[in-house]
Amino acid sequence: MVGGAAVGGGIVAGRASIPQHPPAAHPAAAPPPADGQRTAAGTSPAASSPPAGSNGSSGADARRTVPFAGAHQAGVVTPAQTYASFCAFDLRSGAGRDGLRRLLMLVTDDIRRMTAGQAALADTAPELATDPARLTVTVGFGPQLFDKIGRPGHRPAGFAELPAFAKIDKLQKAYSGGDLLLKIAADDAMMVAHAQRMVSKDVRAFATPRWSQRGFLGGPGGGDANATGRNLMGQVDGTVNPRTDAEYDELVWSAEPGRFAGGTTMVVRRIRMELDLWDELDRSAMETSIGRKLDSGAPLTGTSEFDEPDFDKLDATGLPAIAPFSHIRLARGDGSAPQILRRPYNYDDSPGPGGASDLGQIFCSFQARLDKQFVPMQQRLADGDLFNTWITPIGSAVFAVPPGCEDTADATAAGSDYLGRELVT
Repeated sequence: MVGGAAVGGGIVAGRASIPQHPPAAHPAAAPPPADGQRTAAGTSPAASSPPAGSNGSSGADARRTVPFAGAHQAGVVTPAQTYASFCAFDLRSGAGRDGLRRLLMLVTDDIRRMTAGQAALADTAPELATDPARLTVTVGFGPQLFDKIGRPGHRPAGFAELPAFAKIDKLQKAYSGGDLLLKIAADDAMMVAHAQRMVSKDVRAFATPRWSQRGFLGGPGGGDANATGRNLMGQVDGTVNPRTDAEYDELVWSAEPGRFAGGTTMVVRRIRMELDLWDELDRSAMETSIGRKLDSGAPLTGTSEFDEPDFDKLDATGLPAIAPFSHIRLARGDGSAPQILRRPYNYDDSPGPGGASDLGQIFCSFQARLDKQFVPMQQRLADGDLFNTWITPIGSAVFAVPPGCEDTADATAAGSDYLGRELVT
């Protein structure tokens, strides 16, 4: 689904010992006492830093951890985990650049710990953190944040709020906007919930919650890099994606010189599905609206999911086999527009207000240039995609995702590297 339509688409052993005197948070990163303070009293009994080169626990199964450090943030091209939570915050008035810097140092330190199977520094339930289940936490910044901290010139090229897609959007504030985004994903719902609680503690002295949305994947999927999951309409969703390092470099990671080189941009759109209306269609009509077969995800001109669609082929009646109003034709355009990396999740929050159904997709995509990749694609879909009959975008937000950072023993220590450092220093 592209902002409103489907695209076709061992466990850590042991427990850390409890030190007699748990370490306190580094004073350089501690928020002002008036806003709440990270103190030794709330420090995790498993908070000591793992040795260099260790993943933080003995006997860890490498399949259960995703490396934190690197040129790019984890959670972007990482094979999609089964569960995800998207959490948006607004920077508090008066927090400014220094407050954001402290927030990022604290969050980075806890992300490093938790993704390695260590408890967050203020974790009172360290047992919940021993198996990270491929946990990743990805940090992004909203367009208005750059102005709030006095760094408008640091905004990546082409990065701005999305234009209004008036024909389809019925956006609600409850699911839109935000200064800071934390995308938390793992193969265990408990780990996602626990990590969300830990990083929310880091954030709350400097930012207020704006919205939170939780999603899940169906099978196949759930971390299988070679399989494509399905959405709640039964469609294989996420077929057309970059899959090689060369494609990631071209389509996902920013290569433009500047502070966000090696970063990317993220779109989060909440798409409500009108499944009762969808159910009224016969199978042929469903497939025609998408341009793909429901069972295999193959284009209507092919036999397998990854066959290239033949948009010139005619059916037995002399009409295009893939209709001009179908989703895959409009998403592709004339073929000259660059593609995006789709990372959608399903959601089901039914019953909603008044007992109404509220289910659909948390569409998430990553692209090097928002204005040159996602926006023109979404505009074509908004203007002519028949699939808009059965979906309604009710939430929308965009975020600039900074590059990754080096791994350090304590991300709160003076001179250490941390996520987003390029923006606040």
